[in-house]
Amino acid sequence: MSVCGECADCMSPKSNLCSKFPFKLSTSMPRHETSRFTDLNGHTLFHFLFVSSFSEYTVVDVAHVTKIDPTVPPGKACLLGCGISTGVGAAWRTANVEAGSTVAIFGLGSIGLAVAEGARLCGASRIIGIDVNPDKYEIGKKFGITDFVDAGKSGDKSLGQVINEMTGGGADYCFECVGLSSLVHEAYACCRKGWGKTIVLGVDRPGAQLTISSHDVLHTGKSLMGSLFGGIKAKSDIPILLKRYMDKELQLDEFVTHEVGFEDINKSFELLLEGKSLRCVIWMKN
Repeated sequence: MSVCGECADCMSPKSNLCSKFPFKLSTSMPRHETSRFTDLNGHTLFHFLFVSSFSEYTVVDVAHVTKIDPTVPPGKACLLGCGISTGVGAAWRTANVEAGSTVAIFGLGSIGLAVAEGARLCGASRIIGIDVNPDKYEIGKKFGITDFVDAGKSGDKSLGQVINEMTGGGADYCFECVGLSSLVHEAYACCRKGWGKTIVLGVDRPGAQLTISSHDVLHTGKSLMGSLFGGIKAKSDIPILLKRYMDKELQLDEFVTHEVGFEDINKSFELLLEGKSLRCVIWMKN
């Protein structure tokens, strides 16, 4: 995420969506729309998402650079480039989860588990994980999951109904971490009336639509919001998260399930697709 430090959004604590350099799928530098480097044969190399993270050397705009404590292990710091920071930030910055509250998380991939970690740090007393893989319950316990719902075994009840019954009226905070509009509807359905918040983190297919009843919006008092990069401001919030890691408050080590060399990068994708990996750190040779 960009932080120009000049626009109204960057100057406000309410937003992390820079207006000067908005997020987009770009192949070039944000200010001039051109590349800044080439390969040995002179062919242009592109700055995908302004980062070019598979490059040994690159040129990055200052709006996308965050200085961190050099004592932090790079194999852990890299987790906050995206993913873990998004989940933790969604609970911490976007939802502002309160101590003693109840949280429901739809999807326990690394993003959903990071939401659980963030909710745990915020002091949530009950964190309900929902997933089609029952093995995620044991994994989730490390990050604060207290209850589990097997999405494939809810019988004739919707997931929203199951969560409503478990919580006596709905969770205070619901997070959709899969990227399915149907799950956003389920999350909204089991969000407590009056003050509940539903936060969308999952990336749905292009053109996907949500259809929320106008009656429900008016009469239930619930909130529905999106959370890009967890609502965190990279330059100020990532150093905070890394300090909490170094102070042994934030768990990062537990997210790293595999480490491979760059030559085995395809293996990391296989582990991801097979559901055997949370985060795989890829090391380039020195």
